[in-house]
Amino acid sequence: MQKTGSEEAGKHEGSHIVETESVGSDRGGFSGPLGKRGSRKSARFNLPAAAAAGVDDEAYVEITLDVREDTVAVHSVKPAAGGGGGGEVEDSEMSLLARTLERRSASFGSSVIRTASSRIRQVSQELRRLASATKRPAVGKFDRSRSAAAHALKGLKFITKTDGATGWPAVEKRFDELAVDDALHRSVFGQCIGMKEKEFAGELFDALARRRNITGEKITKAELREFLEQIADQSFDSRLQTFFDMVDKNLDGRITEEEVKEIISLSASANKLSKIQEQAEEYARLIMEELDPNELGYIEIYNLEMLLLQAPSQSTRIGATNSRNLSQLLSQNLRPTQEPNPVRRWYQRTKYFLEDNWQRVWVMALWLCACAALFTWKFIQYRQRAVYHVMGYCVCVAKGGAETLKFNMALILLPVCRNTVTWLRTKTMLGKIVPFDDNLNFHKVIAVGIAVGVGLHTISHLTCDFPRLLHATNAEYEPMKHFFGDPRPNNYWWFVKGTEGWTGLVMVVLMAVAFTLATPWFRRGRVSLPGPFNRLTGFNAFWYSHHLFVIVYILFIVHGYFLYLSKKWYKRTTWMYLAVPMIVYASERLIRAFRTSIRPVKIRKVAVYPGNVLALHVSKPQGFKYRSGQYVFVNCAAVSPFQWHPFSITSAPQDDNISVHIRTLGDWTRQLKAVFSEVCQPPTGGKSGLLRADYGDSSNDRANPRFPRVLIDGPYGAPAQDYKKYEVVLLVGLGIGATPFISIVKDIVNNIKQLESLGLSDIDDDDPKNGGGGGGGVSNSSNGEHKQHASTSVSTSSFKTRRAYFYWVTREQDSFEWFRGVMNEVAETDKKGVIELHNYCTSVYEEGDARSALIAMLQSLNHAKHGVDVVSGTRVKSHFARPNWRNVYKRIALSHRDKRIGVFYCGAPTLTKELRQLAQDFSHKTTTKFDFHKENF
Repeated sequence: MQKTGSEEAGKHEGSHIVETESVGSDRGGFSGPLGKRGSRKSARFNLPAAAAAGVDDEAYVEITLDVREDTVAVHSVKPAAGGGGGGEVEDSEMSLLARTLERRSASFGSSVIRTASSRIRQVSQELRRLASATKRPAVGKFDRSRSAAAHALKGLKFITKTDGATGWPAVEKRFDELAVDDALHRSVFGQCIGMKEKEFAGELFDALARRRNITGEKITKAELREFLEQIADQSFDSRLQTFFDMVDKNLDGRITEEEVKEIISLSASANKLSKIQEQAEEYARLIMEELDPNELGYIEIYNLEMLLLQAPSQSTRIGATNSRNLSQLLSQNLRPTQEPNPVRRWYQRTKYFLEDNWQRVWVMALWLCACAALFTWKFIQYRQRAVYHVMGYCVCVAKGGAETLKFNMALILLPVCRNTVTWLRTKTMLGKIVPFDDNLNFHKVIAVGIAVGVGLHTISHLTCDFPRLLHATNAEYEPMKHFFGDPRPNNYWWFVKGTEGWTGLVMVVLMAVAFTLATPWFRRGRVSLPGPFNRLTGFNAFWYSHHLFVIVYILFIVHGYFLYLSKKWYKRTTWMYLAVPMIVYASERLIRAFRTSIRPVKIRKVAVYPGNVLALHVSKPQGFKYRSGQYVFVNCAAVSPFQWHPFSITSAPQDDNISVHIRTLGDWTRQLKAVFSEVCQPPTGGKSGLLRADYGDSSNDRANPRFPRVLIDGPYGAPAQDYKKYEVVLLVGLGIGATPFISIVKDIVNNIKQLESLGLSDIDDDDPKNGGGGGGGVSNSSNGEHKQHASTSVSTSSFKTRRAYFYWVTREQDSFEWFRGVMNEVAETDKKGVIELHNYCTSVYEEGDARSALIAMLQSLNHAKHGVDVVSGTRVKSHFARPNWRNVYKRIALSHRDKRIGVFYCGAPTLTKELRQLAQDFSHKTTTKFDFHKENF
């Protein structure tokens, strides 16, 4: 179908268009921002198909539209005479076109036409598109909730998260508090309506004032209420007009490139997107290229509206289908959330708790039983001795506490023997029944047990046993001469100055210091102390105070040997408890020293990224084998020759080098970054990073002469290394917590490449017809070739992952630069969609907020044209604000029914509870099971 009109008369001679308008007298006036009344529009269009068929007279079709306040509907489509004259001709082709257009009125009705000529152009373009489009479901009337306008309404929801939207009374109260002489100043307008961003609030104030011809920087209460009514107006036209008014500051009805640039810069500033702010001019030019193809130097409101009303993509339609399926899933699979019977409710909760925590439960139960058994045994033993008649139950409690103390002082060393723990979890069957991932948590629990034992033993002795002994009669003291000597102790100082006394008191003091400085408040520097005492906070204070354990264990052995009430050597059992754990721990430290000395590493690359992140790439020592998700300890003598700090490996096992990304969070990491920054330079040749240095000569021992010496020790086991046990995994990283999952993503990509290079790759979606996801997705069509390359290929058992969902949440735009190369590699390599990447930038306001509306529009434009996301700078499109984790779990449960999903999280503890609870809820209420794992350092 070919359009004719006065603006194209030069191109189509003899073509013409007739336009009529009738304003219905029975319709109410249209009070929207466009200032138009309800009307009926008609236009004629030439059909060149008739001419092509040999028809002498040109064929025309007349289209009549009903234009109302918020809808556009097709009134009629009928054939018209060639000259615009009168006779109507019955034609089968015209009748078919009319019926088709009437069925599809909703698909082009959303394009609200501002002027007569623009309406004709838009309808003509839509008619040409409909001529080749597939049929859509019949809709009798334009419905915004089911069209692209719904996306515009969401994208132009200007004032959310403000108190002003909750009602006039609250705003009026604040007006009375802030107004001076019954007038509200522009500077406090945002505070009055509950908007925190003052700059954006000022722009909004100016736009609303210009629309009403208000001059000056003050408004009355009546004008404020009028402002608030427009702000709270949910209609699409009102919000579009508000947005346009903010851009069109000179009220000429046109948007210039400079005005577009200014609003981009404002939106980027409000969302803390510094890179977009720096490139505002480039992105403004992009929008002008899209909306001003004739290079007029400006765009009008309908151009902006058409951009915002672009039809949703196929993925959006698929999303709608998924939503319907999700509703079916929830209605079919979700069980009642509340059991009316309290007994059954308690039973269900207990059952669910044991199902989720049975490994922790049996280990904790075993430990508590061991402590209780030792305490009871010693308590009963001293209950039957002569000393009980002098000191009473106090000595029984003291000795019972001492026995648990000896047990726990031995046991606390084992969870931090990381080589042993890694070997047990990976090489033995104990990994299936013992929660080795909770080794540090168990270490902390044992520390509490030690504190209890110290308290029972010390308090009982100092406040009960010793005073009773001093006040005992000579007859009562007679059996005690063998233990305390003759003459008897005559004062309290006698007990304190003895070897048993001062060793015990020094141990209590050292333990108290180490315990206090190990608490999160001191370790993470959350406590602010005056002057020089501030050095008692931070990781360094924790690390050095924790190594007081060497002195503590020496004193503990001495204290356990010089006992008051045990004179035979085989009854002094302290050394028996400590012997094996101390040998294992000492061996681990010797292994670290020996291993790092014979397996040195060379630094290949150093990069300093925005967000205080240092990336170290070092050579892989000979024989160094690791799994994705594991971590290593790093030592830098230039910072501290004694301290070793754990960091997740971000390289994949197949890579030539080992990489770690270290964020500055404490004193040691701050010094490490400073040391390496001194030997780095600004990057050249488009390389990433603020500072970097690359060295690639691995054959020369003097290749890295300026770099500080770095040692690594490991690898050590971590929860994320178990991702290969699952066909489907959900990886969640907060900020620098993405590091273990970057290694996993790289590993999956490398496996995909290897399988494809061998012609073995057949990774499908979870389709029941393909076996429902049973293992690895390696094709059986080339068994001979598989055997031929058995030494180099990835077997089904080793590469089991069929789908990975990676959610990376960060508050800063610059953070995406850390792993930009990995994201782009996944986007280019993963043709079958095995890895689904989701980047979230929380500094950007959520979708639907005015301060991010233009960013979202710009993001879609740039990604469609260049394939690059404006927020992350990668090929992966970013999301705004924080994920809705419940919806994430819902979608995965929908896509993978009757499957077991591995959920791996690394980041701040704040999100742990929510993710763990959601995993439990969906495991209990759907057929999909979620196993939650959290990284612990």
